[in-house]
Amino acid sequence: MGATYDDLTTASKVAVDQCLKVQPGEQVAIVFDEPCRSVAVALKEAALEAGAEVVLAEMTPRKQSSEEPPKPIAALMAASDVIFAPTSKSLSHTDARRQACEKGARVGTLPGITDDVFARTLIADYDRIAQRGNQLAEKVDGCTEVTITSPQGTDVTLSLKGRKVMADTGLVHESGGMSNLPAGEVFFAPVEGTANGRVVIDGSIGQSGILESPIVVEIVDGLVVSLSGDPYHWTLQNEMDAAGQEARNVAEVGIGTHDGAGLVGNVLEDEKILGTVHVAFGDNASMGGRVTAPFHQDGIILHPVLAVDGEVILKNGQFLINLP
Repeated sequence: MGATYDDLTTASKVAVDQCLKVQPGEQVAIVFDEPCRSVAVALKEAALEAGAEVVLAEMTPRKQSSEEPPKPIAALMAASDVIFAPTSKSLSHTDARRQACEKGARVGTLPGITDDVFARTLIADYDRIAQRGNQLAEKVDGCTEVTITSPQGTDVTLSLKGRKVMADTGLVHESGGMSNLPAGEVFFAPVEGTANGRVVIDGSIGQSGILESPIVVEIVDGLVVSLSGDPYHWTLQNEMDAAGQEARNVAEVGIGTHDGAGLVGNVLEDEKILGTVHVAFGDNASMGGRVTAPFHQDGIILHPVLAVDGEVILKNGQFLINLP
């Protein structure tokens, strides 16, 4: 049974009232494309109920995540107090989103959101998710080296020296803040050129759905040098080639912190699964990196082992440190 109107209404109220804390009179822009229309309409109704001035703006779907929206949409975002972006491709890592935040907007991006994911995962204890994420980020922040391994064959080492570790908590109450919705990850941009080894993606990536077999990504000096495995790797390779060399950059490492998320074949939810790790490729300018690209895709690693400066803090998907 799919999500009902009441389910979408309840979830949208959490997003508007709790996550972004929309206030009466605020200028709220809801930027969407056709696949995400029902979520956009539910958010509009919740924002109107909160007393906001609301603009519902539909755009042509982008070809890739991180591709810039049309100029009128970017201008609308820059003029808004609050932005919700339920879109089929992510606007999180775009100049339009970054510039809107620089002007003080609070932003919730919902890339690839579906009615089902929205209804299930927005109904969560975001205060607890925030506590968990902030505590984990504090543990990792200031470390120098990260190693990720997995039963499927992941074995990659990279540096985070000098890079800020951040928590995506879902609570965006301060000017200029941003979060995915649903939220629930701790993430950072590895130092460019430092990642070496193999990443085996066995959850999902891009539009793959749940992978039937793993995708093996070979990495040398921070760049993807080969892809193999599940047939979807050809799609991923073609998209990287079309976006340019920067798309092969090892852009991000993230750790899932949402205890209500499950593997459904939708990266927006899959990457938040408690105890998973995801490695992203392409743009990382939004998280303190140096690479700007019209491409950002996250590959989910199930049952990972993650060590920071030699200390294992996550083993086979279970945290070895006390978290809320």
